[in-house]
Amino acid sequence: MDDLTDAERKALAQCRHAVLGVDRPLRLDCGVDLGPYRVAYQTYGTLNADKSNAVLVCHPLTCDQFVADRHPVTGKDGWWESLIGAGKVLDPDRYFIICINVLGHCMGTTGPQAQDPSTGRPWNLRFPVVTIGDMVRAQAALLDHLGIPDLFCVIGGSMGGMQVLEWAATYPRRVFSAVPIACAAHHSAQNIAFHEVGRQAIMADPEWKGGDYRLHQTNPARGLAVARMTAHITYLSEQALQRKFGRALQNRDALGFGFDADFQVESYLRHQGSTFVDRFDANSYLYITRAMDYFDLAGAHGDVLANAFRGTATRFCLMSFTSDWLFPTRESRAVVHALNAAAANVSFVEVDSDKGHDAFLLDEPEMFRTLSGFLKGAATVRGLGSAIR
Repeated sequence: MDDLTDAERKALAQCRHAVLGVDRPLRLDCGVDLGPYRVAYQTYGTLNADKSNAVLVCHPLTCDQFVADRHPVTGKDGWWESLIGAGKVLDPDRYFIICINVLGHCMGTTGPQAQDPSTGRPWNLRFPVVTIGDMVRAQAALLDHLGIPDLFCVIGGSMGGMQVLEWAATYPRRVFSAVPIACAAHHSAQNIAFHEVGRQAIMADPEWKGGDYRLHQTNPARGLAVARMTAHITYLSEQALQRKFGRALQNRDALGFGFDADFQVESYLRHQGSTFVDRFDANSYLYITRAMDYFDLAGAHGDVLANAFRGTATRFCLMSFTSDWLFPTRESRAVVHALNAAAANVSFVEVDSDKGHDAFLLDEPEMFRTLSGFLKGAATVRGLGSAIR
């Protein structure tokens, strides 16, 4: 388990981690028993005496456990510092906040780049395919290891929102409140299609070497960059792209009549692609996008989504964004309708924003107000009211 990339070494040096599954391997949905495996995580704040103030933040596809502090690889601020921090909605002075790097990722938790104990070499494509359910079971195993019996709140957006739904369905007694943001109960055909384009871009790169690029000391950087460029377009709205770039030229006064980046939007996407390859592993991208594609909460419960939430006592708050075409509001409403059918305690807000899917990562006052009000109400019922201002 010690065959680490430079990025992983930097990540593990700046976060906590635990080795799990030594005595009891993790049974994956594909039928493989995985163990031992490492789980990397980051915490903020202090767990109170009765362990009732724990908040699990589930990260999206290309983010990681460094949710509210400087990233050790990129040097950038935490990806959700708009929400987490002193005096903010999720204040470490009030809550014990934990963010766990998902199974299959490349920032410390076991994934395809880890060492296969049976061969002593990296797993690469021999790593078993993982699901959102597998990720959540690994998270639950870590919480068991840490002695945290249940969670005041589980919150996340996009792929993180899928994990929130999986948590609520699989461990309803461990989840007091749940906030799935900008997500769905399953991936649409369009979303699967975009992911397949990204995966094919990686696998078409001659440096990919059938997934064994580390053994050949190569890196499918061009393919991974194109995958990131394609995905990044889906995170933005047409309005946001037009407002930010329009048809403005990049460092020139006239068209170049060639294939350099004539337009600012081209330069922006190329930058997004080139910086992504410095912090993300290509094989991990294949595995995690596949996990999102496989997610189907209704399919796991007799094709009736309401069955996933029957008898739940969890309090839910769902949020979507008007300009999000990756996970449009109708998909959040479908979850709300299923929760209503299961007689769950649920509230829902569609936030008016032209920022697209990535709005949940940005400064959205309506989202903050909604979440703040929901958490205060849940804290009062939980008995944390005196600690929540």
